[in-house]
Amino acid sequence: MLLDKITKANDIKHINPEDYNVLAQEIRDFLIEKISVSGGHLGSNLGAVELTMALHLALDLPEDKIIWDVGHQAYTHKILTGRRDGFETLRKFGGISGFPKRKESDCDSFDTGHSSTSVSAGLGLVEARDILGQDHTIVAVIGDGSLTGGMAYEALNNAARLEKNYIIILNDNNMSISENVGGVSSYLNSIRTDAKYLDLKDSIYYRLLEMPKYGASIVKKIQNAKNGLKHLVIPGMFFEDMGVKYLGPVDGHDIQGMVKVIREAKRINGAVLIHAITQKGKGYEPAERHPARFHGAEPFEIETGLPKTPKSKANYTDVFATVMNKIAERDDKVVAITAAMPDGTGLKRFRNRFPERFFDVGIAEEHAVTFAAGLAAGGLKPVVAIYSSFLQRAYDQMLHDVCIQNLPVTFAIDRAGLVGSDGETHQGIFDLSFLSSIPNMHVMAPKNKWELSDMLKYSIDFPAPMAIRYPRGEAYDGLKEYRQPIEYGKAEWIYKEKDIALFAVGSMVKTAEEVRIRLKEEGFANCSLVNARFVKPMDEEAILDAAEQHEMIVTLEENVLSGGYSQKVLDYVYDNGLDVNVVAVTLPDAYVEHGNVELLKKEVGIDTESIVDKIKAAYGQLKY
Repeated sequence: MLLDKITKANDIKHINPEDYNVLAQEIRDFLIEKISVSGGHLGSNLGAVELTMALHLALDLPEDKIIWDVGHQAYTHKILTGRRDGFETLRKFGGISGFPKRKESDCDSFDTGHSSTSVSAGLGLVEARDILGQDHTIVAVIGDGSLTGGMAYEALNNAARLEKNYIIILNDNNMSISENVGGVSSYLNSIRTDAKYLDLKDSIYYRLLEMPKYGASIVKKIQNAKNGLKHLVIPGMFFEDMGVKYLGPVDGHDIQGMVKVIREAKRINGAVLIHAITQKGKGYEPAERHPARFHGAEPFEIETGLPKTPKSKANYTDVFATVMNKIAERDDKVVAITAAMPDGTGLKRFRNRFPERFFDVGIAEEHAVTFAAGLAAGGLKPVVAIYSSFLQRAYDQMLHDVCIQNLPVTFAIDRAGLVGSDGETHQGIFDLSFLSSIPNMHVMAPKNKWELSDMLKYSIDFPAPMAIRYPRGEAYDGLKEYRQPIEYGKAEWIYKEKDIALFAVGSMVKTAEEVRIRLKEEGFANCSLVNARFVKPMDEEAILDAAEQHEMIVTLEENVLSGGYSQKVLDYVYDNGLDVNVVAVTLPDAYVEHGNVELLKKEVGIDTESIVDKIKAAYGQLKY
């Protein structure tokens, strides 16, 4: 097998060119086999196999640098740099990351995970190279979906001033996660399919070559003036007009053709963009038919592409989707916004039912939030559905455009807390902190699926900014009998006893219930349980009540300590001189790596067993 010959960087250069396509197929087969077991980003990686091979053939790693935008298409890069044997551990705790990681290999030149960052990072590496007098090649690979993020254009604007080589490869598969939307996508489609360009290219070049005596000379002159020709026949020539040299479009699955154009690009002094056309999911029929579903795939059956473990219970995203549709049926002022994630956020059903009230802005979280502010100022009731780790990209817009004006925008924050296999860049462990720091922002977290429904309905008619954060995965259906109406800034006492009071936020209510049962089994007869509900404003009355009736308050949240709910409780108790011991159960102020969520909870000390041990130790110190 050809793959056996790839044990380290640059080994691909020893492969016979006639065998490149065979190697590409072996890589695809390997990826399908491994990801069918582990899960992971399949579609984007299948589409980038030949492009990655071409990069490794044209460059010398690790001296040359590749920056992968987002990074979820870098699996072939990992294989070609000697990490094939570790793929059994892909996205598992302690194993290979699903994204580039500098600590994992010196061939990973920049850690990525969020969109639209590669051109900026690459430009920084270019300037560092030139200042230090070095001479290596730097390539940023950005997907066309990432070009919907404004940061990419800020970087292109600066890159246009370069006088030294910098290569940007646009991996154009007409997809981000779901299908691309907006003007950028339309523009790239026009380049890809423009009949005037294609017809002119065919008719002029081939007919002129048939002309006796002068035909070949004329063709040569046209080739020398090809950029001028492109300006004539491709509307806009957007990249060239920005000052970035444009090469393409080229077939991203033609390995030798890609190698040739990369080598041509290396000779250009300045920023040059190679426009490569690829197919997301290429080589695996289920992924070709359903590229969005195979963007981030769960373990699946190779023969059919169907998940190995069918989903049994509704998750929080499903609950959000159902409630949004019901609310929108009754209130025609409700509108929904997402940043390229209609499937992931559950808004696909809303889009199908209410297309005129659904807005997918592409991978542009900043624009999504300010756009929502405009919708709210215009009298509508916008709901912005974004993953927790992606929402932090729009902090400035929440602070300035929504909250200063106190506009009634609802933020539905999916994947809050630990999300698992995608690792540091995707864990939603900072939202309670950064949201709570903003004046006029209100923050809630539901304990179960019914409370998510109640909170969403409450928020839609709330006259100010409101954020509702809920976790990834199966929606908790316990404590159904405890469903007090949502009251502004008020917590919910589920069990009211004495000695120890557990104040839990959102997803941690389920854990707190388990902790309470364990404590009682170990001889702690009295233990109250409070569903915090509101992180901001915090229910100070409930804290005061608990301090008067209990010896210890235990706060539980799936967020870092700094700026979170626990910090607020600690500050309140200290500032008011309350005579009660506070034990904070939070995530460490650190980045949490990839791995199974339950394993990660144990690792960071927020699983039931760890919490019980922590409470027992603290209570023992309190007594003695």
